[in-house]
Amino acid sequence: MIVAHYRKQFEGVKDALMIDIRGIEANTNNELRIDLLQHDIHITVLKNSFAKKAFEGTDLEILSTTLEGPSALVCGGDSAVEIARTLVDWAKKVKNLELKAAILDGELFEGADGVIRLSDYPTKDEAQATVVLLVLSPASNVIKTTTSPGSTLLGIIEEIETRLEKGNTIEKVA
Repeated sequence: MIVAHYRKQFEGVKDALMIDIRGIEANTNNELRIDLLQHDIHITVLKNSFAKKAFEGTDLEILSTTLEGPSALVCGGDSAVEIARTLVDWAKKVKNLELKAAILDGELFEGADGVIRLSDYPTKDEAQATVVLLVLSPASNVIKTTTSPGSTLLGIIEEIETRLEKGNTIEKVA
């Protein structure tokens, strides 16, 4: 029953983090959970042997290697990167919060160093904004060139327009 419950609960989950919250005081644990819930992020304490069976054949299977000792799966929110950032901040405040691993797009980030590395990645929205900025920057440079005072390109276009309006042929525009 527990394996079936885990499979249903984590159905469709592709990105998640594995932590150990053992030893955290109850009030601090509640504060952590409330903070995460505000971002639609959930913590589920796992029974390792059942979780390994439930993860078989799913995107979370790679996390099975990290299921040793007390384990809790953290998932939800907008992205695993945001979860990692939030948990890295909490780990700085709470010494007993152990960052065990993370998975993003099938890539395993092991240990606290891996989770910290993941927290430095851009979120999907940040990456999309960067791509849009890169795509638009050459166009904005052309627009800046043509609209700047005394720009050469604008002057050339105006000269061509003036000559054509007068019926002159255009041999060479200086």
